[in-house]
Amino acid sequence: MSGPGAAWVAEGIIGGLPSERQASLRTFRDSDGGALDIGVALWFAGPRSFTGEDVLELHGHGGPVVLRGVLERCVALGARLAEPGEFTRRAFVNDRIDLAQAEAIADLIDAASEQAARGALRSLSGEFSAAVDRVADALLDLRILVEATLDFPEEDGVDFLAESDALQRLGNVRSELAAVFRAARQGSALREGLVVVLTGAPNVGKSSLLNRLAGDEVAIVTEHPGTTRDTVRQTIVVEGLPIHLVDTAGLRDSDDPVEQLGMQRTRDALARADLVVSVRAADAVAGDATVSTVAARALEALPASVARLQVVNKIDLTGEAAAELDGEGGWTIRLSARTGEGIDRLRAALLWLGGQTETGEGVFLARTRHLAALQAAERHLASAAEGRLPADLLAEELRLAHEALGSIVGRVTPDALLGEIFGRFCIGK
Repeated sequence: MSGPGAAWVAEGIIGGLPSERQASLRTFRDSDGGALDIGVALWFAGPRSFTGEDVLELHGHGGPVVLRGVLERCVALGARLAEPGEFTRRAFVNDRIDLAQAEAIADLIDAASEQAARGALRSLSGEFSAAVDRVADALLDLRILVEATLDFPEEDGVDFLAESDALQRLGNVRSELAAVFRAARQGSALREGLVVVLTGAPNVGKSSLLNRLAGDEVAIVTEHPGTTRDTVRQTIVVEGLPIHLVDTAGLRDSDDPVEQLGMQRTRDALARADLVVSVRAADAVAGDATVSTVAARALEALPASVARLQVVNKIDLTGEAAAELDGEGGWTIRLSARTGEGIDRLRAALLWLGGQTETGEGVFLARTRHLAALQAAERHLASAAEGRLPADLLAEELRLAHEALGSIVGRVTPDALLGEIFGRFCIGK
């Protein structure tokens, strides 16, 4: 029980308050003084409690009849059943935790893997919030300089922005923000799964690769190019990480209206991807301009935030060995979907890109709204960095970026959003 009436309930059901923060063996009694149960009582006086209010905990036996009796006695003494997420919401309202930490409690409960639980615990302990706050504090310093320029435009002829090297500071803020976004994106994949889109020219083995990863004949495979006309989806779980695989139609110049529709769906899938796996065949003819140009244009249109991975398939036809290379063009894995050679390397790469590192160090269990807020902040900072904006417009872009970051931890959050977040909790959590 949490709230100012907790002491009154304690008096009625266990005969008085236990010593603060010490377990006490007590008899739980009904209105006539009869014993309902014998258990442990704990008392946390506000504000030194999870919610920041007076909190009474009664630890009894778990039978439904006993539990119902104790609950009915508490309600008769003036308590009520908690609403979904109410304890966590009270902790947030009373500044015991911030909004990101509040969401991390639900994520910790719902974690589907050890890595996801670790990421949620890092967010709950405040690591994610601290990282966001560091970026916000640096941004606040920059805002102060801009506001000083606006408020004192002729102060001894000093150009505050020039003197402080504002553009350099802005670049540093964007770099820090990018690092937080990378960690948060990996954490989001741990929570919601990694959307992996297989793309490339026709007949490079994308469907065979999907089947090999899924362990089943999910997609049709033939020797004829253009077999896949629509997107084929399959979800697999690798060491607790959900991976949503999407096989797409090959990208090439074609007058076939059905194939063109399939390629448009490929572009739509690419726009929603967390990771794009570009597949090419080890025995492909070099310099196929038709294929490379169409595929290159589609990849160039992707946001910079989308992770990329190169796969060279069909090494069984060239006699090459499976390998993974980290070169100027990014990470490349050489494998054979037909024989399975090198598939373990691809799975390991997907796990790493999805945040499933050995220790999970630095990965926060972030939500979609966190990523959206970080991206919004980056858009405003990018606008601020373009050319030489007038000081008032620069100040506005920095303010909007600052507000976007503040929404993550709950500095500037509308009540409607709070209701949506806490309404998803279990009863009372």
